[in-house]
Amino acid sequence: MKKKTIAIIAAGVVIVGAITAFTFLNNSLGNNVEIESVIPTQAQGAANGTNTANAAASPAGAAVTAEQLNGAWNIADTSKVYWSVTTSKETVNFVDPSVKGTWNVNLGDAGAMTGEGTVEMSALDSGNGQRDEHVKGADFLSATEFPQSTFVVKSFSKLPAEWTEGTAVPVQLQGTMTVKGITKDVTFDSQAVYSGGQLMLSGTTTVTFEDFGMANPHSIVLDTENNLEVRLELVLSK
Repeated sequence: MKKKTIAIIAAGVVIVGAITAFTFLNNSLGNNVEIESVIPTQAQGAANGTNTANAAASPAGAAVTAEQLNGAWNIADTSKVYWSVTTSKETVNFVDPSVKGTWNVNLGDAGAMTGEGTVEMSALDSGNGQRDEHVKGADFLSATEFPQSTFVVKSFSKLPAEWTEGTAVPVQLQGTMTVKGITKDVTFDSQAVYSGGQLMLSGTTTVTFEDFGMANPHSIVLDTENNLEVRLELVLSK
């Protein structure tokens, strides 16, 4: 009888644990953040060589001078950085709007161009407070110990000498990302657009959990891809 009682208690503990795990998992599911690109759809189509209906109906933009593009730029408050995690159920996006930094543009000398940004990890948001606190905690980002992440651009692909306002141009950014005090070489495949006195940049790169000392959050009911997509959506102003 004693062994039977112990077995029943053990089974009860397992069931309670499973219910607790399922409840936590269920509360952590669901994507609540849609990625918003700073590059207009029409400009993206032009950069990809695609003629959209709007692009065909619109006159060509004005030529952009080197004087308009060259010089120091600041990352505007409307800029955002996105992190995307893909599971066997869905892709969950996290957005961080607390991006600050400076960029220097020199069309005549790509080697003289620089760019850097800092992101406050406490502002990371997926629209689910319980999930966000877990991700910012010691199991993953350790945001209290490492409150900031950074990206530094060390080299730019050669930019075209001639720009047209409102038309995207492809740009490849090579540099580093630092998360949790760990620095990783990255390449952002990007597009840039000059419009209305602002320079807009949209770029993506892929990293892994292991790159920054984090374990993949696999569970018995949910698989998680090892790759994470990081996306810069930056608006630069002089």
